[in-house]
Amino acid sequence: MGLFGAQKKIKNAKKFRWKDRKYKVRTLKLYAKSDPLGGANQAKGIVLQKVQKEAKQPNSAMRKCCKVQLTKNGKTVTAFIPGNLAQKFIDEHDEVIIERIGGKQGRSKGDIPGVRYQVIKVNDQPLHRLWTGQIEKGRR
Repeated sequence: MGLFGAQKKIKNAKKFRWKDRKYKVRTLKLYAKSDPLGGANQAKGIVLQKVQKEAKQPNSAMRKCCKVQLTKNGKTVTAFIPGNLAQKFIDEHDEVIIERIGGKQGRSKGDIPGVRYQVIKVNDQPLHRLWTGQIEKGRR
């Protein structure tokens, strides 16, 4: 290689690093740009409608979800409603706060296809406390 061969190796390593997709996505922050939440952990939105998603094989169930339009950028996402009969506490035009479900590499979790978010609050009240019966739904 010669006397300054290491410099050439370092230069090449920096140049060819851009061929690595994970490096490029991380460096250019492409995830935050394409993410509906904009890189944030949680987001506020308005419920457009309640929908049911069919679970993947081998399970057979109708998972309760809702379409949410985010207030920060107007994008529409599907959010899972966790809890037994918790969908009764969510109506159309309610203000909800959603967060990521936490599947691997930002993908959907479990047997719900295409759903990456879940509802945690309805009209500034925790959904978990609503369906356990600890508090009642507030009037807006």
